[in-house]
Amino acid sequence: MKTIVTVLLLLSSITSGFAQLKAYQPFFGQSGEYLVLRKWQEGTTERYWAVHPKTLQTVLLENASVRPMSQEEARSWVSRTSYGRALYTEQTRAGALQDAGLTRTQPNEKGFSLTMDLCPSHKPLTRSVFKDLLAAFEPEEKPVPVTITITGLWMQSHADDLEWLKNLEKRGDLRITWVNHSFHHQYNPKLPLTRNFLLTQGTNMASEILLNEQAMIQNGLLPSIFFRFPGLISDKSIFDEVLNLGLLPLGSDAWLAKGQKVQPGSIVLIHPNGNEPVGIADFVKLLKTNASSIKKKDWLLYDLPASLSSH
Repeated sequence: MKTIVTVLLLLSSITSGFAQLKAYQPFFGQSGEYLVLRKWQEGTTERYWAVHPKTLQTVLLENASVRPMSQEEARSWVSRTSYGRALYTEQTRAGALQDAGLTRTQPNEKGFSLTMDLCPSHKPLTRSVFKDLLAAFEPEEKPVPVTITITGLWMQSHADDLEWLKNLEKRGDLRITWVNHSFHHQYNPKLPLTRNFLLTQGTNMASEILLNEQAMIQNGLLPSIFFRFPGLISDKSIFDEVLNLGLLPLGSDAWLAKGQKVQPGSIVLIHPNGNEPVGIADFVKLLKTNASSIKKKDWLLYDLPASLSSH
């Protein structure tokens, strides 16, 4: 309870350019087959954000029957599920400074999972890469599964681009897994990695995560169970904070702009926010190189929650 009160006080003291959801807070409970992880108020309606521990799919609930649980009870309840196993496995990945978290799905897969980071940027969305993606994988895969990690500041400054992405999803071209990438995504090129991104002095992890969840919900996005660290940089302390909030840190073993190669089951990373043209060019080249395999369904895109829940 002390932790929840502290989080509420921190959130109420921060102004981020949008009206926060009333009494938005971490919460553990059970509603049918779902594990509830957040709750808040909308007028007289009590709303919840929850995850299905077997499928890793998330859902928004309202005025649901919920049995409150302690964090220990919640972990015990899900321990034999895909979500519980992922939480346990993630704890072993917490030590690395760079790229801690899930980096691959199943090595026997005939393809990869694509993640696209929308870090803060003054440049427009690279819409052409989405068009190239659809041209390459449709109609063999429709909707095309992609994972988009998104920041609050990007949403604030790219309303038209966000609406464009949501329309691709609504008309069935894309199946998007939306991932929390922090609200501010702080970065200072003059600082070492050990004091940069979310390791910047004075950063409050809980507010970065919970503010961005609220921004996502208010923009009509359904937050997934994943969280991606800005720059893929973390330490054990903030990694554990993410786990304690019920989220699964998401890394990558194939950041294309860094020259990392795509392997079966890779979690590929590109940035369509206008700041990484090299990675975008490499991805488009990859699509062209594998065009024949895509048509034969020998090289596929995988839905991240479905792929991980099948372990």
